Amino acid sequence: MPGTRSQYKAKTAAAKLDAPTIEGIVNYIKKNDVKRIIVMSGAGISTDSGIPDFRSKGTGLYDNLQKFNLPYAEAIFDIDYFMEKPEPFYALAKELYPGKYYPTKTHYFIRLLHEKGMLLRNFTQNIDTLERLAGLDEDLIVEAHGSFATASCVECKNVADPAQVKKKVLKGEVARCSSCDGLIKPDITFFGQNLPKRFFKRLHDFSEADLLIVIGTSLQVQPFASLIDDVPDYVPRLLINKEKAGDHHTSHSGFDFKWKYGKKRDALFLGDCNEGVQKFAELMGWKDDLESLYNKEHAKLKSIWEAETLAEKVEKEHEAEEEEKQIEKETKSEDEKQHKEIEALAKVLEEKLHIPSDPQESKDRSNATSSSK
Repeated sequence: MPGTRSQYKAKTAAAKLDAPTIEGIVNYIKKNDVKRIIVMSGAGISTDSGIPDFRSKGTGLYDNLQKFNLPYAEAIFDIDYFMEKPEPFYALAKELYPGKYYPTKTHYFIRLLHEKGMLLRNFTQNIDTLERLAGLDEDLIVEAHGSFATASCVECKNVADPAQVKKKVLKGEVARCSSCDGLIKPDITFFGQNLPKRFFKRLHDFSEADLLIVIGTSLQVQPFASLIDDVPDYVPRLLINKEKAGDHHTSHSGFDFKWKYGKKRDALFLGDCNEGVQKFAELMGWKDDLESLYNKEHAKLKSIWEAETLAEKVEKEHEAEEEEKQIEKETKSEDEKQHKEIEALAKVLEEKLHIPSDPQESKDRSNATSSSK
């Protein structure tokens, strides 16, 4: 198949970058018709929103779980441990639940790629749903480890009412199924569970990609980490992260930042995710677009959440008033009951002791007694 081989050679040659940098990637995009970018994202893109990542020393989620007295840090996401003791997960879920954190500029950068007609798919390890909050269409997102967006019963598999689950989570209470009383769990993939079906259905996207951008992930968890090797050999790959990840020196699948073997397709930006995407946007001439999108959507979300917070406050005040009215009603009812009991007892005493209930009758009887004397 000479034609196929020559095409492959042409693509491989075209894939070589000017430099293993963001500048090299942007030059490649401008020289080639790049329209199918896959973004693989991890917890690092959400840390600026206030959500801790998992493995950063001192500040990572796994380093701050001592208060739950877990047998080991990952137990909080272990399905067997959850079935036995769900309280720690629900305590943690209260801290992580959507509605408290705003999407970062990196989330909006991914949406901007879509608006520019260049995003094929966003494969994310994150469960925080910030991609959805940033306005990225659900069809463009593959939540490899599930998310808080939905919840279901671990026993009968019935889909739970998200509003009811949210109320329970925010109170730090364990949610249970209304049908079978089984445990309700947000549809997050725990250790011991299979990845979502959608993850496997969309794997063919990698063979169609013409650029791969990996942002904010240490590429420690399989099978997500190995996806970087699923794009064709001639497709350039960019890592934006605070440290090297998936390096050939530490794993079988990874980037080749040293440009060995003449591949020259891997680029690296070491630093904060937001800084990386801002530089990318600036080089592409999208600086104002990204800033405008971020400011507009952030303000919109803030307005919505402030309205929801006010509505929740009014609802709580109403509930408190109703509860107070109910207590007053019950107290009044109890007072009336006691009053009736006292009246009934007094009547019994009157009958037994022949005490007239009418004061005038008592006076007349006293006068009659005096006259007889």
